[in-house]
Amino acid sequence: MCRFIAYLGRPIIVDELLLKPPNSLVHQSFGAEEMSQTLNGDGFGLGWYVHSISQIPGLFRSISPAWNNHNLLYNAPLIQTDCMFAHVRAASEGAISEANSHPFHYGQFLMMHNGEIPQFHRVKRRLQSLLTDEFFLWVKGQTDSEHIFALLMQNLNEIRGESPTIETEQVRQGFQKTFDTIRELKHNAGMSDEVCTFNMMITDGYRIFGSRYSSDPDRAARSLYYASGSRYEYKNGISAMLQDDSGDHAVLIVSEKLNSRQDEWTVIPHNHFIAVESNMDIMLHPLECH
Repeated sequence: MCRFIAYLGRPIIVDELLLKPPNSLVHQSFGAEEMSQTLNGDGFGLGWYVHSISQIPGLFRSISPAWNNHNLLYNAPLIQTDCMFAHVRAASEGAISEANSHPFHYGQFLMMHNGEIPQFHRVKRRLQSLLTDEFFLWVKGQTDSEHIFALLMQNLNEIRGESPTIETEQVRQGFQKTFDTIRELKHNAGMSDEVCTFNMMITDGYRIFGSRYSSDPDRAARSLYYASGSRYEYKNGISAMLQDDSGDHAVLIVSEKLNSRQDEWTVIPHNHFIAVESNMDIMLHPLECH
């Protein structure tokens, strides 16, 4: 059920992440290695930032499989960015359409999700009733993911108040409030036993925030890892996160490890929030699971 990759750091050519690694995201679209359902062919999306042009990200979404989209295969070697989200979809809720493809976009934010609210139709109307007109109208598709992000972004706006920026702890609070609200909606709909999973990522182009979360403390969410170093590169058939004295930094957050170099990858703990700050510091905070 979906795979994704998030990158922040030294500018990189997109194909070094999407195409070249042994277990690249395009490879995961037809041969995912860490999930029982190996196919993620119900569309894909790519979001990236070029801050010298705009704070608003570029966005390319398609319903065709990532492995067979010639526009993606042609353009990935021609795009350079210091912040990128990419996602391949295995549809669980909502039709196969561009509107239902990740990443989703709100202002300067990108958002993507691997997980689900089972039987979403039973809480959809209740969730929509919590949204202001702005965020209700922002939702263009049918997925549980987009509705979750609408609720999350509304929570973040409320927590931030009049401040032009939002602090990391406020973002963590927004994630927690969103998950707590969905738990309450499930309970009110008689769905307390249904297990929700929220591997979610958002970025403002300078920082990345996300979660690995399951509403059942005894049932771990899907795989999620991070790697950090000076730069990620593909050279002479080898992809690796490298350390050097350049002063550069790079962080990757991935559903699946991109190579077999096990020491590069750190498992994000079950029911945790992760923050990658603009200075590239990585912080992990537990999330409550009731």
